[in-house]
Amino acid sequence: MYKQNKKTMSNMSYCRFENTSKDLQDCLSAIYNGETEDLDSYEQRGLKQILKISKLIVQMEDDIEYTLENQE
Repeated sequence: MYKQNKKTMSNMSYCRFENTSKDLQDCLSAIYNGETEDLDSYEQRGLKQILKISKLIVQMEDDIEYTLENQE
């Protein structure tokens, strides 16, 4: 089970996935476009955290698909 770290800013529950997916797309674009060469220590930690969380999301793919199928 994934243990969530204390957040400094939160998303409203009704739009957390929508907002987060847009933010992740922005991060992915930055990586793809090479906009990661001068990351400060905070951004480096954030990128490491994104990688860690992304791996957990992939491990939960079946659970996520099940959730989505049962929402329709």
